[in-house]
Formats: sequence, structure tokens, C-alpha cells
Amino acid sequence: MPRRREVPKREILPDPKFANIDLAKFMNVLMMSGKKSVAEHIVYGALELIKTKSGKDPIEVFNQAVQNVKPVVEVKSRRVGGANYQVPVEVRPVRRVALSMRWIREAAQKRGEKSMTQRLAGELAEAAEGRGGAMKKREEVHRMAEANKAFSHYRF
Repeated sequence: MPRRREVPKREILPDPKFANIDLAKFMNVLMMSGKKSVAEHIVYGALELIKTKSGKDPIEVFNQAVQNVKPVVEVKSRRVGGANYQVPVEVRPVRRVALSMRWIREAAQKRGEKSMTQRLAGELAEAAEGRGGAMKKREEVHRMAEANKAFSHYRF
């Protein structure tokens, strides 16, 4: 965090197949060790699986999944007079998208299917319907914020 000026956001180019910026962002979240082609292969394979299984538009399913997983509030630790309080704060829009994509990736990695393509397809389909590991994580975060609503006056 620089003191002098705001750091400009980097421009992300849309993905080559669907020309969707959010999908390109998700590929970057999924990418490990700079292997973008592997991430592309996984994402496109998952979208193809969604298309064959459900018959719905895969981009629509992806967007719905990200939309459903986005958190509204989260808790941040705040030190007040020698005690740490979990203070509920509203999540900024950019962070909402980043958290939802990260949670979808983590939930997909924990699933039991054979390949990451199948895991991701399953997780995206479930998140679009409002269930699955990523949705559970969102509910957990919301529950924590609700439980600590009494400390909201410590907001900073």
C-alpha cells in the first residue's frame, strides 16, 4: 500500500473463446505457476461439461455461480483496548468478485471427482443452484458477521 498515490488497476484482456473478462479473471485465479494454458484447458473443459450435462449456456451458469457466492459482509479483526474484536464490514465490489472466485476454486479442489475439470464443473453447477462448498463458505462468513453485529460500532 503506497503512501503517495493510488496504484492503477491492471487491464485484464478478455478470454479468447468467449471474450468474457470475468472468465479471464477466473482463469488467472485458477492458474498455478504461470501455466495459463493448463488453466484455460481446465476452465473450457468444465464449461463444456456443464453444457453437455445441463444443456444451459455455460457462461450464464458461470456468471450465476459467481453472483451467488459473492459475500455482502465479512468480519475483520480490530484491536480495541487490549482485546481483539471481529468487526463486521461491508465488502467492496472488487473484493466480492475476488473472494467468490477464490472460494469456488478452493471448494472445487476439495471435491472428490477424478480431474479438476470435473470438480470445477460440479462446483460451478452447484454454486449456480445455490448449494455446494463455496456457498457453504459464504453462509459461514455471513453467519460470523451476523453473530458479531454487536461490535459494528468499532467499524473503521
